[in-house]
Amino acid sequence: MRDPGPQDLRQALQNLQAALRPHPAADWSMPAGPLDWTCHETAAHIAHDLTAYATQLAAVPDDAYLPCDLTVRPAATPTQLLQIITAAGGLLTALLDAADPALRAWHWGSCDPSGFAAMGMAETLLHTHDITRGLAPTWTIPGELAALILHRLFPDAPTGDPAAVLLWCTGRGELPGHPRRTTWTWRAAR
Repeated sequence: MRDPGPQDLRQALQNLQAALRPHPAADWSMPAGPLDWTCHETAAHIAHDLTAYATQLAAVPDDAYLPCDLTVRPAATPTQLLQIITAAGGLLTALLDAADPALRAWHWGSCDPSGFAAMGMAETLLHTHDITRGLAPTWTIPGELAALILHRLFPDAPTGDPAAVLLWCTGRGELPGHPRRTTWTWRAAR
C-alpha cells in the first residue's frame, strides 16, 4: 500500500465539509462524541492541528514543536469554523504539495511529509467522526482513507474493516477479539 499524500488530505477535508456543512444551525456546544470537548472546540482543534503540522513543515524544526498556537475565537460560527478548517487544511496541503519527500520535521521524532499528511487526515476524519456523533450519527470514515491512515500511522493494526479498526486503534470503538483501547499512540516519525 502507498503512503498518503496531499491528495488524500484534500479528500479527507472534502469529507469533513460534506459531513458538517449541512449542520450550521445545530447545537455545536454539545459534546463531540466521547471527547470532553464540545463540537465547536473539536472543530477548532482540527484547525489548530492542521496549522501546527503546516508550520512544522514550513520551518522544519528537528527537536520540538514551534511555540505557537492557532486561536479560534469562541464566537466563531459553525460556518466560520469550517472556513478556518479549510484555510488550515489549504496551508498544510500546499506545503505537502511542495515538500521534498526527503524533508524531515519534528513530530515526536523525525517525520516525513507522508506522516504529516496521515496525521492531518487522521485529525480531520477522527474528529469529524467525534463531531458527527451528535450532528449526523450515520456518517462514517471512508474505508479507503482509513486504510491509508492505518498503513502509515498504525502499521501493527489488526485486520478488518479499516474504519472500524481506525476507531478501535484510537480508543473510539470496539473490535471483536480485541480489548478496548484506553491509551494509544500513532507512529508518524520514521
